Amino acid sequence: MKTLLLKWNQLSLVNRILVGIIVGVILALSVPNATGINIFGSLFVLSLKAVAPVLVLLLVISAISQHKKGHQTNMKSILVLYGLSTFLAGLIAVIASFIFPVTLSLVKGATDLTPPDGIVEVLKSLLFQVVDNPVHALLNANYIGILAWAILLGFALKNAHETTKNMLTNFSDAVSQIVKWVINLAPLGIMGLVFDSITSNGLSSMLDYGKLLLVLVGCMLFMALVVNPLIVYLNIRRNPYPLVISCLKESGITAFFTRSSAANIPINMRLCEKLDLDKDTYSVSIPLGATINMAGAAVTISVLTLATVHTLGIEVDFGTALVLSVLSAVSAAGASGVAGGSLLLIPLACSIFGIPNDIAIQVVGVGFIIGVLQDSFETALNSSSDVLFTATAEYSKNRKEGKAYLTNV
Repeated sequence: MKTLLLKWNQLSLVNRILVGIIVGVILALSVPNATGINIFGSLFVLSLKAVAPVLVLLLVISAISQHKKGHQTNMKSILVLYGLSTFLAGLIAVIASFIFPVTLSLVKGATDLTPPDGIVEVLKSLLFQVVDNPVHALLNANYIGILAWAILLGFALKNAHETTKNMLTNFSDAVSQIVKWVINLAPLGIMGLVFDSITSNGLSSMLDYGKLLLVLVGCMLFMALVVNPLIVYLNIRRNPYPLVISCLKESGITAFFTRSSAANIPINMRLCEKLDLDKDTYSVSIPLGATINMAGAAVTISVLTLATVHTLGIEVDFGTALVLSVLSAVSAAGASGVAGGSLLLIPLACSIFGIPNDIAIQVVGVGFIIGVLQDSFETALNSSSDVLFTATAEYSKNRKEGKAYLTNV
């Protein structure tokens, strides 16, 4: 038993997660009524969600308070990469929707939802999160609010006594250790999530929406495997795929099954540490990316909106569709501030084409039906690219300064 445990611990986390996926599939197919197995998945996701807000708060405060003057971070470059990727995702989705037009069988069942009235409401909601009460922000995992307070406290503590700064670092290190313990339970948690997904949802209910899913997933895969690598290559001038694959394997896989960018923040932090990235940068860029780096959401908004347009037979010129790609990018960045995430922003996008709200809400219902796969791929793309672009910005800076980089990929 001890030898088996030793060999298990020698496996990389990715390989252990793959074992968890296989076991989850086998259990779901062989003992689907053993519903107690899904508790492992629920506990894993809740554990990550519980520790992530505290981790972000302490890491950011500690990093900013101990930031040495003259030490540059790469936040400007990272924000540009986040924005560029999200816009291109919306644009790719628009182009794909014209090449492969999809029509929908509209459904009822989402009439109790309240989408935002306009882009101003989305941005206002985002702004209100910034000034949230810090205790409320921690309790509700409002990462915009947590970041705002952490940054302010970090700057306020820059002139604090060294013992205070050391205490913050010690607390940050202690929470980071707890995160490592939780992440080591990932194989068990993923097994439970896979079991729950297969036994609860299955795939038969989504066969009617196969073409829609193909367009959605195809766009996201194209972003992950073509567009994002191209962006990375233009910045680091080296083969981007080792870094891209590493991010997809170690961040994307867990994000796919947890379907939560917030729950994946500790995973991404650990990967940034493994890649030996600047802690001052990634302690801010990763939680920020979990809220505004939303390429997957931009794809969802654009594809489902244009599918509605095609269903209703509305003639759309490419210029108007281009406006949609811009709107979807801006809306996606505010998706975390709206209950229901990206799906509830579809009525906002539909309003560009004069589509009535009652029809747009039916499209949201379609989104929930395919959400098992749509949301999984969306979260995997969003979360893995947080690390990808954080690393890209740092490697690009190192390239320009003639330093070595990509040594840990």
